[in-house]
Amino acid sequence: MSKCIITGASRGIGLATAKLLISRGHQVLCLSRTPCPEKEVSWENVDLQRLDENQDLKGKIEKFLDGDKKFSLVHNAGSLKKDSTLNLSSSQFREVLEVNLVAPLILNQMVLPLMGEGSSIIYIGSTLAHKAVAGACSYVSSKHGLVGLMRATCQDLVGRMIHTSCICPGFTDTEMLQTHLGADPEIVKSVAGGVSFGRLITPEEQARVVEFCIENPVMNGSVIDSNLGQIER
Repeated sequence: MSKCIITGASRGIGLATAKLLISRGHQVLCLSRTPCPEKEVSWENVDLQRLDENQDLKGKIEKFLDGDKKFSLVHNAGSLKKDSTLNLSSSQFREVLEVNLVAPLILNQMVLPLMGEGSSIIYIGSTLAHKAVAGACSYVSSKHGLVGLMRATCQDLVGRMIHTSCICPGFTDTEMLQTHLGADPEIVKSVAGGVSFGRLITPEEQARVVEFCIENPVMNGSVIDSNLGQIER
């Protein structure tokens, strides 16, 4: 049995990953503002937008780990807002960056002193870590940055036998995506039409990719496109 800390494991890919790991006999700690509905998952109420103000979190993580040195940290939580380079305010830009990019850095610095050989840090990026669409400036910028943070993590941890990777999910059927698309069936259908299989990916499919990266050090430094084959236009 091993342990895993997942941000935003109260829904979407994070919740699916938590459920999968629990079914495999792991212990999971969810860091989020919303409670995790999976009763076997431990939960700490954490506002990732104000993580540097949380003075008690490291102690709570240490209590969860209970001396275990081999564990995983999955940076799953994300903030997706409709905005544009033309009208994005600096304050909203900072808010998204705090959740999507700054919080992973702070958490890394919290847990790395506790991590031993065989541990892993997994980043959940996005297909928009490689390209861009209109109307998602802050999200696109932060996810591009997340790939850079993963690569920096890989280089800075050389010799510690801790592996890292960044998974870039394609269009996955999550509450975040549905909200962003306005839950409009026609828009959802159009988005699914851009996938070679003609459908959205399930969170459970993405969870299996996360599990694979956690368990395989050979993925160290890798950026994985789990997008079901996007149609280039």
